[in-house]
Amino acid sequence: MRDENDAPEDDAKTALASVFSEFGGESLRDVWLFDQSAFEALYLREDVAEKLETVDVARFVDNERYGFVTRDTYDQLYYASYQYTARGFDDFEQFRTFFGENGYRLGVFASFDQRDGGYEFAALNERVEETASRYELASVAPSA
Repeated sequence: MRDENDAPEDDAKTALASVFSEFGGESLRDVWLFDQSAFEALYLREDVAEKLETVDVARFVDNERYGFVTRDTYDQLYYASYQYTARGFDDFEQFRTFFGENGYRLGVFASFDQRDGGYEFAALNERVEETASRYELASVAPSA
């Protein structure tokens, strides 16, 4: 029997993307994985892909990378540890969190269509952390 910690890269990324898919269902718009130098789309809904044709995705991801710094700042300034960020836009909501070990961290963000009552992002964050912890971090790193 294969140990989940020895799972291939595709299994780890598929498992992570599945967490978002199960959470958001048809409302899931996109899922992006990034580190300090690379990024990769794990899921991209067709209508969102069309909208992104006119957006500088690399610049957008660079902006999300500032979260590596702000996470450290929050952890130093507050009495509680940073867990995730949620942002509201005019037609979607975005979730972002980070995970990592030994100085190497990954970020993941996803967007969801707006819906009445919003989303329980704390539950999503818990599932992301639990899923990511089952795999070697290198197996989840973006390949782009």
